[in-house]
Amino acid sequence: MIESHERIPTNMRMILILETLAKAARPLSVAEIGEEVDLPKPTLHRLCTTLEEEGFLIRDSAGGRMRPARRTRLFASGLLMASQLHIARRMVLSALAREIRETCNFSVPGESGMTYLDRVDTPWPLRYQLPIGAEVPFHCTAGGKLFLASHDAGTREQLLRPMSLTAEGPNSITDIEALRHELDAVSEAGYSWDNEEFMAGMVAIATPIHDTEGRFVAALAFHAPIQRMRFDEAKAWVPRLTEAAASLEEMMFGDDIPI
Repeated sequence: MIESHERIPTNMRMILILETLAKAARPLSVAEIGEEVDLPKPTLHRLCTTLEEEGFLIRDSAGGRMRPARRTRLFASGLLMASQLHIARRMVLSALAREIRETCNFSVPGESGMTYLDRVDTPWPLRYQLPIGAEVPFHCTAGGKLFLASHDAGTREQLLRPMSLTAEGPNSITDIEALRHELDAVSEAGYSWDNEEFMAGMVAIATPIHDTEGRFVAALAFHAPIQRMRFDEAKAWVPRLTEAAASLEEMMFGDDIPI
């Protein structure tokens, strides 16, 4: 039985009811749900009625037992789709990393920098470790500059004004006017770069991933040590990176995604 009602947070109670139905894989009466979720009968009835009224549960015609309704099925399908998208994303990253033979990553804007959500490492023993969950600055990384450049002039200024332009690597841009020109160049090119700006001895290229409204949602990038790949060699991979980003956009926002 799920823990005593005295310790079940209020905002968890409906979730536990839905979880109990999911585990049972058959319609349950309120009394049967109560055998698993230790809540007072009046509370259980009230919560089940609310879930029914909101379209998450429906009563079975035979016996009035509760079962998941369309809204719950769509909810579950969406969660499953999110998991499937993660698998698809890994496949794209893995294929790209095998081809380039350098570490590829997928990052999104965080509160103060780009956050790595996924990565596939290079097979070479010499590599730069930027683990999943790490947050890196906007102003000196390929993905970060891509994010800044995606905004209109007014929004970009709002982002730049309070930003601390620290010198992270030997080529970090620490002058606000120089960074403005750099972001204009990134916007015009349609991709971004890091030529030893974040770390000494590292180059990176990033391409954007947009939603159906053309808004920036993530960056697909790779980085490499200059001992293996010069900056001009890294830029030669832009078409392939752009192709992979387009594949991710289709997977994430395409019309044929099942719901």
